[in-house]
Amino acid sequence: MHPKRKQRLIVIAVMVSGVALATAFILMALEENMNAFYTPSDILDANTRIAQHRVIRVGGLVVEGSIARSPGELAVRFLVTDQVATMPVHFDGILPDLFREGQGIIAIGRLHKTQDATVYLEASEVLAKHDENYMSPELKAAMEAKGQHVIQY
Repeated sequence: MHPKRKQRLIVIAVMVSGVALATAFILMALEENMNAFYTPSDILDANTRIAQHRVIRVGGLVVEGSIARSPGELAVRFLVTDQVATMPVHFDGILPDLFREGQGIIAIGRLHKTQDATVYLEASEVLAKHDENYMSPELKAAMEAKGQHVIQY
């Protein structure tokens, strides 16, 4: 093979390898920063495997009568449901003004398990819908996928 042709082939191979390596790094970074959206029934489904260290978003409605606040603290515990399954959420912080029972919310955090294998979400952020008729598109799609009729005004 001619030396000039060999040199071009090496340069092209190095460039292709560099582009492939850069693409792999970008895809890994995107995967780590992605917040997947789940409903309580998705999380509690035995076939769904979610890493406990991964940040996820859980959406649903706050169950009536489930809000329990720690006296003198910001810590609050409540249940979130998608009308199929219910799961506990623990949050230590200031809740949005629109947060209340029966309200559609999205909680962002990490999954944990208690000693008796109960799965709960340790939320770092809680988002509430902004008016009576709004439901996040992800929550609406997830609830409709479960065969539930969602009334949207």
